[in-house]
Amino acid sequence: MDEDFLLNSKSAKILYHDYVKDLPLYDFHCHLSPQQIAEDHRFENITDVWLKGDHYKWRAMRAFGIDEELITGSAGDKEKFHAWIQTVPYTMGNPLYHWSHLELKKYFDYDDVIKEENWEELWDRLNQVVQADSFSARKLIKNSNVKVICTTDDPADSLEYHIQIAADEAVEAKVLPTFRPDKGLGISAAGYQDYIQSLGKAAGVEINSYEIFLRALENRVEFFHENGCRISDHGFEYLPYVETSIEEAAEIFQRALAGETISKGEEEKHKTFTMQFLGELYAKHEWAMQLHIGPLRNNNSRMFEKVGPDAGFDSINDFELARPLNQFLNSLDAKAVLPRTIVYPLNPAHFEMVASTIGNFQSGGIKGKVQFGSGWWYNDTKEGMLRQMKELANAGLLSLFVGMLTDSRSFLSYTRHDYFRRILCQLVGTWIEEGELPADYEFIGKMVQDISYNNAKEYFTIELD
Repeated sequence: MDEDFLLNSKSAKILYHDYVKDLPLYDFHCHLSPQQIAEDHRFENITDVWLKGDHYKWRAMRAFGIDEELITGSAGDKEKFHAWIQTVPYTMGNPLYHWSHLELKKYFDYDDVIKEENWEELWDRLNQVVQADSFSARKLIKNSNVKVICTTDDPADSLEYHIQIAADEAVEAKVLPTFRPDKGLGISAAGYQDYIQSLGKAAGVEINSYEIFLRALENRVEFFHENGCRISDHGFEYLPYVETSIEEAAEIFQRALAGETISKGEEEKHKTFTMQFLGELYAKHEWAMQLHIGPLRNNNSRMFEKVGPDAGFDSINDFELARPLNQFLNSLDAKAVLPRTIVYPLNPAHFEMVASTIGNFQSGGIKGKVQFGSGWWYNDTKEGMLRQMKELANAGLLSLFVGMLTDSRSFLSYTRHDYFRRILCQLVGTWIEEGELPADYEFIGKMVQDISYNNAKEYFTIELD
């Protein structure tokens, strides 16, 4: 895994080393903890920074037959580290193999192959780095050359840590919230009434009607905007689109507040109307709207009861997306209130369709206004990234792509940007080598730079120094 890792041609090497290698990172979607950044969190050991919260690694360990006690259970951190090191050599072909080696190489200067034979020596060596003064949440961000970090935040959040970060001149990166109102849309979820109370408290109102609910969301959008937010995010198992009137939406909401059973169709109406309201609000504030579509969550009920959500028991959903996606985007575009929008399909079967759909709603004044988002979750593999970029290139303009993000809870996952850039340069370099593009490195190199950083910088309305 040397400096030319994944770069298998002269052109790929030129594009990577001369044009993108040293560019800063623009991480516009992640799940890092604002509290850990605000407090410049120090990690207890390598397990704390490398394995905790990483359900990608947890899934691999389970597949390898590791007992749950050594994954999310009560086993010690050293034992959990050993279990992961046992697993790594067998992740051949999985991006975890590359990611794990890249992480150790970049942050721990470890160039050897990860093997079980020397796991205790490795445990001691890595922990020496973790416990050094130069290793903390903020220092990892700085050493990764990150310029922008957009976390994922609930509308009811006080944003206290974001406010603290913004007031701290020692934090060089822009660390901003992202508005994620999924709980407000999950009208039939357990605990919905309690959530509405917390949302009302944050907005300073008592939510006892749909009108006040919408007003509360608008209040929180304003609050997030005042604190630097310029991006929203939405997660859907499938994207619903069922038109309804505000009167019917209000009646459904009122019944949900009363604890009555809400049908699937009624919930879809509530989500559709509320998303249309939010989309218009985002356009007004010049925000970007992210749509993450397609995970089927918490499929293992036994393990959900044991370890809870976001623990590695989610998979790809299958459903119709073309019609509702076009209908939703059109409902906003028809009123000239479609915001900048990024669509992330989890199911690869939707890639060609999404690549064709975004071309229906572009407009003058904003290059690549509607985007086909980067390979996400099960698609941030080498093949998944290549598939996404090729489908985008086939149906649209790859040159306007806003590029990669981490979508991670780990401060070590910034290596995914480098992984992406190497794959991008190899793809475009191959096109040059095979005569499909001219060997105009200055011009092509500029486009690769744009995809790696500049397009995101231009696309999002976030002011940088």
